[in-house]
Amino acid sequence: MPQTTAHVTAAEISRIAGVTRATVSNWRRRHEDFPTPSGGTETSPLYDLGAVQAWLRARGHTQAADPREELRTAVRLQESDPARTTARMGFVLALARCSPAEMAQLADLPDGELIARSTDEVATLLTSLPGLAPDGRLFSADDATTLRALLRCVREEGGPAALAVLGERELEDSAATGVYGTPEPLAELVAGLLPAGSERVLDPACGSGALLAAAARRGATTLLGQDSVPVQAQRAAVGLSLAAPRAKTTVGIGDSLRADAFSDQVVDAVLCNPPYGDRDWGHGELAYDPRWAYGVPPRAESELAWAQHCLAHVPPGGWALMILPPATASRPSGRRVRAELVRSGAVRAVMALPAGAAPPLHIGLQLWVLQRPEPGGPERKSVLFVDLAGAAAAPGTEVRTAAPAHTGPGRTPLDWSDLTTRAHTHWLAFAADPDGFVGEPGTADVVPVVDLLDDLVDLTPARRVRFSRTDIEPAVLAARADTGSRELAEAARALATVSLQTGWSEAGPSVREWRTATASDLARGGALTLLRTVPDTKDSRTAGASSAPGQPVLTGMDIARGTGPTGDPGEFRSDAAPVVATGDVLVRAVVGGTGPMARVADEGDAGALLGTQVHLLRPDPARLDPWFLAGFIDSEDNIAGASTGSTVLHVAPGRLRVPLMPLDEQRRYGEAFRHIHELRARARQAARLAEETAALLTGGLTGGALLPFRAPADADPA
Repeated sequence: MPQTTAHVTAAEISRIAGVTRATVSNWRRRHEDFPTPSGGTETSPLYDLGAVQAWLRARGHTQAADPREELRTAVRLQESDPARTTARMGFVLALARCSPAEMAQLADLPDGELIARSTDEVATLLTSLPGLAPDGRLFSADDATTLRALLRCVREEGGPAALAVLGERELEDSAATGVYGTPEPLAELVAGLLPAGSERVLDPACGSGALLAAAARRGATTLLGQDSVPVQAQRAAVGLSLAAPRAKTTVGIGDSLRADAFSDQVVDAVLCNPPYGDRDWGHGELAYDPRWAYGVPPRAESELAWAQHCLAHVPPGGWALMILPPATASRPSGRRVRAELVRSGAVRAVMALPAGAAPPLHIGLQLWVLQRPEPGGPERKSVLFVDLAGAAAAPGTEVRTAAPAHTGPGRTPLDWSDLTTRAHTHWLAFAADPDGFVGEPGTADVVPVVDLLDDLVDLTPARRVRFSRTDIEPAVLAARADTGSRELAEAARALATVSLQTGWSEAGPSVREWRTATASDLARGGALTLLRTVPDTKDSRTAGASSAPGQPVLTGMDIARGTGPTGDPGEFRSDAAPVVATGDVLVRAVVGGTGPMARVADEGDAGALLGTQVHLLRPDPARLDPWFLAGFIDSEDNIAGASTGSTVLHVAPGRLRVPLMPLDEQRRYGEAFRHIHELRARARQAARLAEETAALLTGGLTGGALLPFRAPADADPA
């Protein structure tokens, strides 16, 4: 097969060469023989990977990428080929069975011998993988580089890391949508809910096999999986062979709803994180399917089709645990199926997870615990609801701490240990004694089945574990109301103090004028650097794009609201996104709404990924004061002059104009703009506290915990 041309961005070149992006920019400007762009756009050019590597070698720049990046580069040099990917995954399985000494011997072999040995080793293993590679298409002479990169990755990073990289190329071109991976901590939480003795476990939408691997660590000995994306099924087969070598593993390729590979199998339990929002799941052709024991799922309710599919694979009393989007619990179109699932006793628990627990990270997913009804078995009169996404403390008991001006609700890493403990504790207590379960106000409660069968059949946990007036002692609520009122008064005083501070004076009889330069001019002169995250047109989320766990994204909305980074790294290829640093000037890319258009990044923003709707201007502190830069950029006239478009206005950052003045004078302006920023922050804080205190008082009065103030009889009515 001929070698094909791959293209790389400037960010990828920096990783290949082990240098910063600024260094790559310098190479482009200073070296006339640097490869010219072969694709992309003027603002986001693409370069021929082979030409870049040749240029780097000619100048002695050895490749400094980590093993995964080296493997990723080697794979991109060859065109996408499912058969070749299957063979490479077989090679990973073969390497996993080698000792360190044997892998070292393989690395020392000449290319021809390495290819021959690899072909022999893999040929004997491919029978265990779904989707066999055709004979004679395992490896050829131009596979040597990829095999060596694979070998290094497995030796230094492990087999799972190599499998993740191999799956990327195939998934980038896949048409699959709504398919997300299951993080290992969540898989462990789900598998921990399985009852003891669950030896045969099925995942009909297994993806990379994370849920089945977690079940194996809990004692499952027979693992059955199926996935409609071939590379995912192959990855699961190899990954499970590595993670659970003693388990009997069978993985099939195909759509489980239309072509069930295990239609005749009954297992102890089913774990599943199915595709979300799939309207082409087979509604028409499967209308009379016997699996729909609880009602024909509407076209928009593929998740309820998966739920019934999972229940059909367990015996009466068997368990199905599913990770589902929150809309499944409340969409009107699914009301009748939900009602029948609840009425029959199939729904045992619904747990709300916090946003960020699993992709899509901006959505708080739910964990449904289902149990197939047993004819003549015990009546299931209630459902457990656990809200792990909301506040753990009751109103009136939470502790608020002062936060920096705009570093408020950023995305922080989840405490998986606490999350898992709470989920398991509530479930075990309920499973042991449903009638005697004692809930946790605001977090866990049991709701009778009869109360759920209303017109909506809404199974959203947050709506079922609300605090009632009997959950909170009046004295506690009154104390919290007093505290809120004091905090509001303090915030109002702070706002008044800031607003009265002087940071400016009259310019004189006429307005001052300056010479200005555009941001593009300043960038060409080296006074600042313009950076932007370019949206990826391919669905890299299914490829497990390399976003760091818990690494947040700073969005345009964060700038407008004055909050810390709250974006979802699963929305773009974060391995090419700039990382925000303290002192960067952040500008919203889309004009509109309320709030500032620009701000200076502080320590709360540092380390976040730059969102796709934000421009980043990184000033040279020896030549530009960041607050001075942000203040002039944020003016309405400046934004208007740099905006393009008709219906939606987009900021062209290179057209923003900045006055030319000495650094000392810039800093005086910068202090004034910093003062204005603090004024805005104090105003937002006071407004937030006013809303919270008003809501607290209203709830206390309407709930009966608080009484309206009664003036003494001898008080002056005036």
